[in-house]
Amino acid sequence: MDQQQPAQGQVQIKADEKELQGQYSNLVMIHHNLEEFTLNFIYIFPNGAQGKLLSSAIVSPGHAKRIWRALGENLNRYEAQFGPIKEAPEG
Repeated sequence: MDQQQPAQGQVQIKADEKELQGQYSNLVMIHHNLEEFTLNFIYIFPNGAQGKLLSSAIVSPGHAKRIWRALGENLNRYEAQFGPIKEAPEG
């Protein structure tokens, strides 16, 4: 069986079923130093007394800025389609 090669500039990404399902995170803690940004995705349980680190992503400052820009663009499109997002009070 022929295995097709990805077109120039495309990357094949493999993921198992668990990874494809994703995980819900209700808290992100972000830390940085000169060389990198660390995003810790956490789930805080409903009782608020415990949490679990689900995933940690470490990216370069340049990539962090591209993520920030892409997230902003997607938030703008979301609000244009569905209306303003109401933010919960902090605390």
